[in-house]
Amino acid sequence: MNPIEYDIIIFKENKTFIAYCPELDVSSCGENIEQAKENLKTTVRLFLEEAEKMGTLEEILAKTG
Repeated sequence: MNPIEYDIIIFKENKTFIAYCPELDVSSCGENIEQAKENLKTTVRLFLEEAEKMGTLEEILAKTG
């Protein structure tokens, strides 16, 4: 799979940092910004792997540009 670029929106909710990818509508969290970003990378990878297994990856990538 070729690398893809996506936006990351990071915000703090109470003591937790949330990292959100609006293009894929997935998010993750961490105790600090870096951990939230790394966790989001893992979440995006797993999301795309599952989409590929389900046969919906091309549709998702077409919608996100």
